[in-house]
Amino acid sequence: MREKFYITTSIAYVNAPPHIGYALEIAQADVIARHNRLLGKEVYFLSGTDEHGAKVSRSADATGISIEKFVDENAKKFKNLLKIINASNDDFIRTSDQKRHWLSAQALWLKLAEAGDIYKSYYKGFYCVGCESFITEKDLVGGKCKNHGKEPEIIEEENYFFRLSKYTKEIESRIKNNELRIIPETRKNEILSLLEAGLEDVSFSRPSKDISWGVPVPGDPTQTMYVWCDALTNYISALGYAASDDSNFKKFWPADIHIIGKDILRFHSAIWPGMLLSAGLLLPKAIFVHGFINTGGQKMSKTLGNVIDPIDLAERYGVDALRYYLIRDISTFEDGDFTEERFKESYNANLANGIGNLAQRILKMAKQYFNGAVLKPDDILLASVPLRKHLGILDKDHKPEKDLEYFSVPYAVNEFVQPEYDSLMRNFELNKACGVIWGLISDLDKYVDDYKPFKLIQTDKQKTEAVLWSLLFGLANVGWMLLPFLPETAARILKSVGAGGAKEECKNFKIFLFSSPLFPRKD
Repeated sequence: MREKFYITTSIAYVNAPPHIGYALEIAQADVIARHNRLLGKEVYFLSGTDEHGAKVSRSADATGISIEKFVDENAKKFKNLLKIINASNDDFIRTSDQKRHWLSAQALWLKLAEAGDIYKSYYKGFYCVGCESFITEKDLVGGKCKNHGKEPEIIEEENYFFRLSKYTKEIESRIKNNELRIIPETRKNEILSLLEAGLEDVSFSRPSKDISWGVPVPGDPTQTMYVWCDALTNYISALGYAASDDSNFKKFWPADIHIIGKDILRFHSAIWPGMLLSAGLLLPKAIFVHGFINTGGQKMSKTLGNVIDPIDLAERYGVDALRYYLIRDISTFEDGDFTEERFKESYNANLANGIGNLAQRILKMAKQYFNGAVLKPDDILLASVPLRKHLGILDKDHKPEKDLEYFSVPYAVNEFVQPEYDSLMRNFELNKACGVIWGLISDLDKYVDDYKPFKLIQTDKQKTEAVLWSLLFGLANVGWMLLPFLPETAARILKSVGAGGAKEECKNFKIFLFSSPLFPRKD
């Protein structure tokens, strides 16, 4: 049986259409999912939409249309974004799905109650609609929510509570022991600091007279499940937890990795583990926490109204161009800043003039000089055309006994580039792994300049073939490493050199020129 790999994004609020920040999360999750499929694992990739709560209800009221129609329209937009960004998700869960989601959410509630961890109590406190959570004074800056820049509401009501404090030490132990990995380390330290201070019990419901749009509390129709109790359950409801057919739950749970934004770290690494421990279920293995995409130094947020439409960028520049920027130019774990000027500069420098120009040069020379069929040279001839320039990764992490100028392109790729790439991918350092690919692209560009096959062909055809074979080998490996990142571009590159899915097939190359540039320059 193949090793399983279950990966999820967070589920997006449908109070407004998707923005580029959520596209970042989808792209990151898709890269990881595709990479694990290439490793031979059976991958289940889940995304979805969070459709309950005050924020969604109020947004629907403001439009003047029914809440059902409102969430249907916006859920469709999020589902469409996944398609546009070429995400390879296997499932899409909606929390308004009464057949799939409500059954599991209510079953989990009853498990928590059975464990003695649900009780009713009176509550008064600050409530931020943007966060969909109760917050404390320390979460305020100048009396306003630090994430959404708005004053919270003061709410007094009787709710059901979850006895989260009971699980503080157990959650802390699991995180410290890396049974529940929090990635990166800075986010692990952040949640451990919160746990050291001790967790408080959390509100798990709201009066249905105030929040009627949501999952009813089992046995008490006067209360509606609070958004986080409802929303977090999506990770198991999509797998059929408590359903008549729970085969996917048995097969894929626990999740291998949840991909989330830093603003919902507490919910996923404190409340969610507490719920699972209470219900006697296994905890997820890892939680991957990314930063925000800012614009003008300010958090991009639907609540603040400073959003950038990823669909528009994909339509104007191409899907892989958007994926490249999100993965390479935005830090994997820290905040990044977006401007269209920077996006265009990166597109022209790294895509149009980078991989696009390099691939075009190599393929044209191979087609013109060898009629599109380049055969692998013998080892002696291959060694006579070594890669002369140092790969960047060697300068940092490797000290080979000989200079790289003594290494053939295949040796350099197989012994240095590929292991570095594999290590970074295992550690989810996606932007650095992408950087390794572009380091190889840069070195192959220099290799063309070093040997000038367009001149060498006039004096030494055999050596020219060895140079072009080396370049095609490098280009094929660029294509294979690009498969998780830029799947359409990678497929075009591999097809252009006649390379299949297995690297051992990479011996002789048959060239097919592009029908159009990989990345047309944007002036």
